[in-house]
Amino acid sequence: MVATVATVAYLGLEARGVEVQVQLSTGLPAFIIVGLPDKAVAESRERVRAALSAIGLALPPKRITVNLSPADLPKEGSHFDLPIALGLLAAIGATDAEGLSHYIAVGELGLDGRIAASPGVLLAALHASSRDMGLICPAVQGPEAAWAGNVELIAAPDLLALLAHLKGTMLLAPPIPGEAEAVSGGPDLRQVKGQEVAKRALEIAAAGGLGARLPPGAARCPNHRRLGMERASRPHPHRRGAELSQASAEELRSDFDPLRTLLHAAARRKGAQPHLAELPCHHCKCWQTTSSGEAPDGSRF
Repeated sequence: MVATVATVAYLGLEARGVEVQVQLSTGLPAFIIVGLPDKAVAESRERVRAALSAIGLALPPKRITVNLSPADLPKEGSHFDLPIALGLLAAIGATDAEGLSHYIAVGELGLDGRIAASPGVLLAALHASSRDMGLICPAVQGPEAAWAGNVELIAAPDLLALLAHLKGTMLLAPPIPGEAEAVSGGPDLRQVKGQEVAKRALEIAAAGGLGARLPPGAARCPNHRRLGMERASRPHPHRRGAELSQASAEELRSDFDPLRTLLHAAARRKGAQPHLAELPCHHCKCWQTTSSGEAPDGSRF
């Protein structure tokens, strides 16, 4: 029997559908994950094993194969923990596999069975809404996922609460959309880590009322934004689609600073994939120049 659970993989500001397929077969006991997983996904074996043990379940002494389909799409991030665990639970009969087919699951598992937050839940919620599916996510990110609109959300604090909800013995309250926190003050160069030479050049330019042109690798986007020199304007605050797009970019880039140069191959969506740290530059079109003074899209500064 093969149990399947839907989840997503993030490519820039786009969520791609991924199917987690779990199969139990006879043979020497093993736990194998295939489908181009990165290190964080490969390590989910131990987190899933410990989380199931914490709720009183043990993996069967069989060969466990987890396939992340499509197999040629790179899988990155710890949010694959929850769909892998749910696929295992469905494979051993601990939950209804048919009920899981209507949901997309994202979330990182703790060793004690808690469901921890992971970047990208808003993108996952928007993807679930476009496919008319529900979303299973961490409880702490429920208010954020609710911004996506008309999406059935199951925001669970841990695996036990999630299993009880799926069985109908103890239903979880749907999350309420959270309020965006007001930002006190404006951007500050002190928020940029490193790039001391670039920051010093901008300080001198600002003091003398001069222009500044930074080379590749000098964190152009965050530095210029903090001096009011951003090339492109931000999305209009009253357009809901623009708000969600901006919020998705801010969420994915929250743990990555300083910014790195976006590769030309990634900008053309050929070859290398855009890294999460490069998303803000890609999102606001504040490209770093090449040696010829041109941006990857052909425009000039």
